[in-house]
Amino acid sequence: MWAAAAAVAARPTASVFAAEKPKKVGANERIRIACIGFNGQGKSHISYYAGRDDVEIAYLCDADASLQDMAIKIVESKGKKAPRFVQDMRRIFDDKSVDAVSSATPNHWHALVAIWAMQSGKDVYVEKPASHNVSEGRRMVEVARKENRICQIGTQCRSMKGSIEAIEFLRSGKIGKILVARGLCYKRRDSIGKCGGPQKPPASVDYNLWLGPAPEKPVMRKRFHYDWHWQWDYGNGDLGNQGIHQMDLARWGLGLDRLPNSVIGLGGRFGYEDDGQTPNTHLTFLDYGDAQLIFETRGLETSDYKGAKIGVIYHGTEGYLVLPKYSGGAAFDLQGNKIAEFEGGGDHHGNFLNAVRSRNYRDLHADVLEGHLSSALCHLGNVSYLVGQDVPFSQQSKAFGDNKEAYEAFERMCEHLKDNRVPIDGMKYRLGKKLLIDPATETFTNDAQANALLTREYRKPFVVPQKV
Repeated sequence: MWAAAAAVAARPTASVFAAEKPKKVGANERIRIACIGFNGQGKSHISYYAGRDDVEIAYLCDADASLQDMAIKIVESKGKKAPRFVQDMRRIFDDKSVDAVSSATPNHWHALVAIWAMQSGKDVYVEKPASHNVSEGRRMVEVARKENRICQIGTQCRSMKGSIEAIEFLRSGKIGKILVARGLCYKRRDSIGKCGGPQKPPASVDYNLWLGPAPEKPVMRKRFHYDWHWQWDYGNGDLGNQGIHQMDLARWGLGLDRLPNSVIGLGGRFGYEDDGQTPNTHLTFLDYGDAQLIFETRGLETSDYKGAKIGVIYHGTEGYLVLPKYSGGAAFDLQGNKIAEFEGGGDHHGNFLNAVRSRNYRDLHADVLEGHLSSALCHLGNVSYLVGQDVPFSQQSKAFGDNKEAYEAFERMCEHLKDNRVPIDGMKYRLGKKLLIDPATETFTNDAQANALLTREYRKPFVVPQKV
């Protein structure tokens, strides 16, 4: 396996892919698509495209060869012919007959899959978060515009009728000015355990291809698949996993198309000790001047907040609106009386295919720019946390200035930990540094260490370009 992997690594990188003139797919012409990564969400990609008469799945691709039969069976169950399976996605990019790529790889691969695909003349649907760090998200936007490619991010709430109607309601001003958008990811997560030492990747996995841009390190988790979410080299914690959906809704509701003025992230991994590195209890405060976005992540057992556990609450001067699910929610006046309801699903993959045909990225519900900005907010919260310092829970924090909403969220977080029998009186949490942001350059103005975390060192030849 390793000899083959070395040969693959020696092949040309995406920088030499010859981009084609954007192809116009006719109304009655099938879109030939490749599905890359399908151990998790990717299975739904395959099932969706295989169920459409106007789409042909030309390739299936995953670094884990053991998934081949499962993926092919999904296609065949829809009455379609078996696609070709490859482990190396670059074989797909070399095939000029492929129109589009639909990707559900681990987070550390998201940007490079999209960039390589677009540079080779293909349109892209890529799962959330758009990127693994802030810088590579901006590179995705630049490549999409330079190559005139369609790039949809998998934040499917953007296509939900209920969510769209709720945002329109916010725009109407019926609950006044929105002062705070609060995203919630109260999602129970069990410990991933401790492996006790380096583990061997599954024999069916080409580990070189799985790692791609990430540093070459031993596997330090019991469960190879999925638990990478909680390790910094590959994932972004639940803030960038589940939370990106709610972060995107929160920013959308505020109507903001830039990064904030500052960020503070704090928390820790409480309630168990395991191989996970990312916080399971996390607060992120994003200051936009006359409005703020607060994000609360909880991995231990918890009750809801205003009827939501995984959702968004918009606090206005004349009422509030709660989206406790992907497909909608309700608005209330200041006394808690319901004044409006929103409900309805959508077709996010279908929206992508329509834009592939129209060649107009403005037809997308979740264009790569929207995905970049929302994903960047998650990354900012993580960066602040990483450059922070451990401080005792018993030490009264003055980090939030006169921000009453921040102190209130922090107190509720502490009560949540106590409810889960976490002895916080004798413990410390990570208090992130308040990082000042220049939205125009998408960099920090007061911390060099934090700026270094806006990108990463890439393992050659799997390199996300610094400039396009």
